[in-house]
This record gives sequence, structure tokens and C-alpha cells, in this order.
Amino acid sequence: MDHCVCEECHFGLPEYRCIDCFSGELFCSQCIVALHTRHPLHRIQTSSSFAAQSLKRLGLWVQLGHPIGEECLLPRQSFNNDFTVIHTNGIHEIALDYCGCHSAQTHATQLLRAAYFPATTSEPRTAATFQILEQYHLLSFESKASGYEFYRTIVQLTDNTGLHARKDRYEAFLRMVREWRHLKMLKRAGCGHDPTGVEGTREGECAVLCPACPQPGKNLPDDWQDVPDDRQWLYALFVAIDMNFCLKWRTVSKDSTDPGLSRGWAYFVEEAAYKSHLQQYSGKPQEKSTCSSHNAVNMADTKASQGLAATGVGTIDCTRHNMKLPNGIGDLQKGERYTNMDYLFFSTLGQQCVNVLNVSYDIACQWHKHLWQHMSTMPAHLQLDHASKSVQFFVPKFHLPTHVSKCQSMFSFNFSKNVGRTDGEALERGWSNINPIASSTKEMGPGSRRDTLDDHFGDWNWKKSMDKANEEHQAHANAFEELNGALDLEITTGWRADVKHWEENPNDLSVRNPFETKVSAITQAAVRLKLVEMEACQLQEGNDVSLHPDISPSVFIATGIDLESEQHRFKSDLSSQGAQATDRQKTILIRQQNALQRKVEAWKRVQLLYTPAAQLLSSRMETGGNPDNPEDIKLFLPSSLTADTASCRDTLDEIRQSLRLRDYMYTFKCNWIHGQSANTHAQNALGRVEARAAAAAEKYCVAHAALSSLAPALNKVGWNFKFCSLNNKDDVRGMTVPRKGESEGRRQLLWIWVVEGVGDDEDEVVQDGLRVKWCKARARMMHWKEEIELLEEEMHQVLQFLQWHALWWDNVAHLHALVGAEKEG
Repeated sequence: MDHCVCEECHFGLPEYRCIDCFSGELFCSQCIVALHTRHPLHRIQTSSSFAAQSLKRLGLWVQLGHPIGEECLLPRQSFNNDFTVIHTNGIHEIALDYCGCHSAQTHATQLLRAAYFPATTSEPRTAATFQILEQYHLLSFESKASGYEFYRTIVQLTDNTGLHARKDRYEAFLRMVREWRHLKMLKRAGCGHDPTGVEGTREGECAVLCPACPQPGKNLPDDWQDVPDDRQWLYALFVAIDMNFCLKWRTVSKDSTDPGLSRGWAYFVEEAAYKSHLQQYSGKPQEKSTCSSHNAVNMADTKASQGLAATGVGTIDCTRHNMKLPNGIGDLQKGERYTNMDYLFFSTLGQQCVNVLNVSYDIACQWHKHLWQHMSTMPAHLQLDHASKSVQFFVPKFHLPTHVSKCQSMFSFNFSKNVGRTDGEALERGWSNINPIASSTKEMGPGSRRDTLDDHFGDWNWKKSMDKANEEHQAHANAFEELNGALDLEITTGWRADVKHWEENPNDLSVRNPFETKVSAITQAAVRLKLVEMEACQLQEGNDVSLHPDISPSVFIATGIDLESEQHRFKSDLSSQGAQATDRQKTILIRQQNALQRKVEAWKRVQLLYTPAAQLLSSRMETGGNPDNPEDIKLFLPSSLTADTASCRDTLDEIRQSLRLRDYMYTFKCNWIHGQSANTHAQNALGRVEARAAAAAEKYCVAHAALSSLAPALNKVGWNFKFCSLNNKDDVRGMTVPRKGESEGRRQLLWIWVVEGVGDDEDEVVQDGLRVKWCKARARMMHWKEEIELLEEEMHQVLQFLQWHALWWDNVAHLHALVGAEKEG
């Protein structure tokens, strides 16, 4: 191969190569131009110094309006023969001619047919290729890169040395990107086939609809309004309301200077009507919240807004699928005000006609109070016939614990009927996707900002999906049946009737909420009284006859358990001492051993009164005549001397009583005890209760171990299915204490609370606690069942929506063909 001549004509001097073509062959100037008539935006380098050389300087002309290679009889040169094209591999200056024939299209149309997007429609001097606009469009969705960062990357790709001055086309590029976004939105909404043109676009028409939400006329059965009332909830719309204060907007322009290309056609409300309503009612004071920890409401008027035209945005989403709803987004001028959110809420619902509506809002307990009164101030087309609909209000699950206890049951997704496993927190999960764009949008003009956010929200809607929940329903159904089976049928029948009555009247405040406790919290004095009463009850039943004037049976057992713990600690301290222990360390150990010896001997003397059989067992185990070390003496606690199921049942009952008392004491201490002295007294009372629970747990473990070893000899079968092995760390917990990481909707009662006899205690506080737990367990089971039904219906609605959408596209295409209107872009 001769490298001294052109690889194409084998005659000219090989001076140039293309770095974008597949091979690195060298060509002469005429051949390099001829080979790039179809690739006018490739980058050329000289072979001598690898310096960049433009195809325009080498003589390449781009002719529009004709096939490549065909000359135009009346060519029209671009303005001053100065035309710039922004492409994925750099910014290029090209020589460009328009077609001047009598049938020629406008200059902008000729550029669009060549896949060049013009910066202006009159005498354009700059264009961007469709490829780079599509590339940045997708990149901005995935990386949230700003237009400036992307443009500077293209500039550096063109000339990374910075030695060659070039005209700045940044503003032109931003203008083309914005128009590209807008045209893509109109195209995907089918507006190009509308005989009325773009001006016929209706509000919210360009939004990507949620295919799983009920859309009458699109994905619901024809007779959906005629289904029985107890099945209407399957066609309910779940709506979530929230604010995002990261999406601020500085006062950098105004609508008259930078109007939006979309006038409420997607997710943002129509700006003029929105601002007119706010201006009319913005002077009214914000009602203060009567619930706790609601700075979002109480401090709405004090939200920092200096230099900001918008402190954030308010949004309306579908709660279950986290998709933005049409006309559900608007700017917040000063914090979280009801006026803004009312308008956004009714603007969204104006396009919905469902019969059941579930609304989630982190301040719903306050916001819903005067909602229908505020609706009367709205334009007529935004008002909702709420009297003919079933509307329920909820607080999202994560936000609910900050509310007062009354709100925590009245507005809870966990306890209300026909909401499945909805949590109401969908919007919070979506903010991480949109927040990175805030650094770019806060400096944009108002129209550019709304158009950009509309585009990003549309991309978010396009990417959503969902899942299933059969296994959870089965687990909670089993847990509820265990608890229900352990309680008296007559009691649970009454509880069931109360729950159903409340579920059928969710907005009637006169109906008592079964998930709220109706018995006042137990006091510290009441706990002490309960402990004394338990001792008295045992005395009357003959189960606990005190044989010592100062030491009751419970104190005797608790002291024995403490001694066992002290034995274990001393063994640990003894083993941790090395072979080179100092005299001081040995002295301390001997003192501890002597003290333990005296305690064991004193306890053994009391043991002779309560369990004399232990002395016989102890004497049989002694060998060699030498006394045991105190840490090795076996104490023979009373629970180790029996082996029957009655002992297990009694000790479980004692564990449950102690745990209930402990829970009441914790609640009382947190709510009412203040100061060091009072807290010390409360802690002492708690210590007594916890010691009693620990003693009972130890007694149960010993009884269970004895049963395990003696059951075959005693012909006891099946006892271990009812009385399980007790884990002191995980199983000895109150009814209200969840496992680590366990939420209310996934919580399952421990086995100690669902065994036979759990409902035998007739104490009013105990029965009230059991009623609430029974109602919650039933609600969890029902919600998982509802979730399965909702998901199955939503999957059906998705398929129906997609079929409707495909048919809709066929119809608009057919209509376009009939009208014969020609649309560009």
C-alpha cells in the first residue's frame, strides 16, 4: 500500500483524515469532501500536525430541500454564510444553502426535514441536531445534569485547548432544548393528530396517566358505578398531598418575560387562574393547628422567603403508585398554606369522577376541617359533589406518630377499612429523584422552570411499577386466628360488632373508635396496689402461704434468682483474672466470695421453710465432706422441683401480668414523671415489676426444661405445641412492644399473648388492652387481604388502560388521515 498518495483517488496528496469514520486512512482534500457529503458533521484533522480542519474550509456545501448530490437551481445561502450546528461530537461551522425553488418549504422546515432543530424560525443561524437534543433530554432525566454543564462539555469536546475563540451558543442551545421538550410532550400526547392543532390542547391532557388508578371510560367496567357498595372500594382513587421545599425558585424573571410553553397542559396548574385565586384569598390568616408538632401549619407565615418567588412546590400524587396527577402541582409563595393546597387538590379532582376517594396528607387532621367550606370559594368547574361520594382522610404512616393519640387512631391507614396496605408515604420516596434538579431550576425563568419540571415529572410517571402480598396476608391471618381462638367467643363477638359499626361510619365522630383505649392510664400508686393485690390473691387461693414474717414467696424466689445471677457474675470475674493477679485483686475476689457465701447460707435457711425437699436433694449431691464454693452451690429453686403444665400456665400468666404493669408504668413515667426524686421512685417501682417478670420467666424456663425431660415418663403428649421454649431476650415483651424494625402493619403478637388463658383476667385495664390488640390484629389481617384484591384489580386496570390507549392511538391516526392535516415536527 502506497502511503504517499490518496487512498481513494490514488493521485492526490494524502493530507487529511476523519476521526469519526471507521478507518484512519488519509485522503486528499477533494476526496475527503466527496466522502463526507452524507456526513457533514464529522471531524477532520490534518496529517501533518493533527490540527482540526473544518469541512467548510475544505469546500463542502450542504444543500437542503434536494436529495444529496442534486444541485438546486435557485439556492439561497444561509445568513452571511455563517451557520453553526451543535452536534454530539462538537460545535461545527458549515456552509449551508436552502432550496429556493417555487415549491420549497420555509427555511425552518427544510432544517427540520434534515433533522436539524433551528434556534429561531426567522433567518436561523444556529441549529442543534436531533441526536444531541435527544441525548441531553435522556441524560437530564438520569443524571440531572444542567444544560450549562452539558453545553460546556460539548465546547470542550470541540476545542479542549481554549485557544480558538468561538461564538457562544449557550442561550440558543437552552432555547432549543426547551422547545424540544415541549414538542416531545405534545407528540406523545397525540396533539399532532388533533384537527384543532396545539391550541386545542386541554388542561392536563399531556400528563402521563397512571394506568393502575381508576380512569372511568378507560380502564373500568361499563357498569362499575352499579356494583354493590361493599365492592366500590376496589374503584377508589388514593390521593396523596405533600410539599417539596427543595424546589425553590429565585425572583429572577417574570411570566411576561418568560411565559411557559405549556399553559396547564401537564402537571402544573394554569398559572394565571392559580395566581388570581391566591391573590384574592391570600390575605386571610392561617388557622393554627390544635395537634402537636405541626410547624408546617403554625409557621407557614414565617417561612423564609427573602429573594424567593416560590419557597417550594405543592404536589398531588396517586398514593399507591407514586405518580403525579394532572394539574396537581403549583408553586408555594410562603410555606405550607391551606389556600395553595386547596386549589391544587380541587384542580386535580376536577378531572376525576370516582365515587370513593381516600386522601392522605401529613396534616389531614387539621386541613380537612374546613375543606368543604373552602371549596365554595373555588371556581365552579373545580367544585366537587362530595355529598355523593365516600371521602376519607388519612395521615401517612411515618408522619402519624408525631400526632396526638386521638389522631393516631382516627386517621390511621392501619386501622381503617378498605385501604389495603397503603402507607401514604409514596411522595416522600419520589423526592430523591427530583431534588437534584433544584440547583438548575431555581435560577430559571418562571416558564422555563415549569416546563422543565413538567418534563421531569412526566419521565418519573413513565417509569413506575408495582408488586404483590399473598404471603403476608396468610401470616397475619394465622396470627389473628391464634389470638381469636385464645379469647372468649362472647367477648370477641361484641368487639367485632363495634369495629364494623366504626368502619361503616368513618367520619362520624359520635361513634366510639375501637382502636382507642377507653380506660385511663394506670398510675404509679396503682401499680404498687396491683402488686399487693396479686400477693393477697395468692394468699387467699392457698398458692402462696408466707412462712417467714419478713420474706414472702415472691421475694424468696426473686432473691434466689438474683443469687443465681450473682453466682454467674462471680464466675465470670474469677475466670477473667489472670495467673499474675495482684494481692489487691485477690483480696477483692475473696471479699466478694465471702459475701456471696453469707447470702447463700441465709437464703438456704429460708429455703428450709418453703421447699424442704431441696435440702434432701442438696445433701445427696454433696461429696467428700468439703463444702462447695458459694458460686458452685446449686440453689434448687422451687420451679426446678415440679414438672407439670399447670406450672407453665401459671408462670406465663404471671409473666403477662408483670409485663402489662411494666408497660403501664413506662407510659405513666414518660407522660407524668418529672424531676430526679420522682424519677428515682418511679424507677424503683419499675425495678420491682421487672424483677417479678424476670423471676416468672426463669421459673417458666425451669418448668419447661423439667417437662421436656420428664414428659415421656409422665405420658404427656402435645404439651410443647402450646407451651413453647421461652427466649428471655425476644419473647418477654409487652403486647405493645414490637420487634426491632417491625412496623404496625407487619406486627405479630408474641406466642405468650395468644396461648389459652390470655383472656381470663377480668381486670378492666387488661380487657381494654386485649380489645385494642384484637382489633389491630384483625385490621392487619383484613388489610393484607384487601391489598391482594386491590393489586389484582389494579393489574386488570393496567391491561384495560393499555388496550384503551392502543385503540385511542388508532383512532386519532385515522382521524388525522381523514382530515388530511399535515403536521411538522
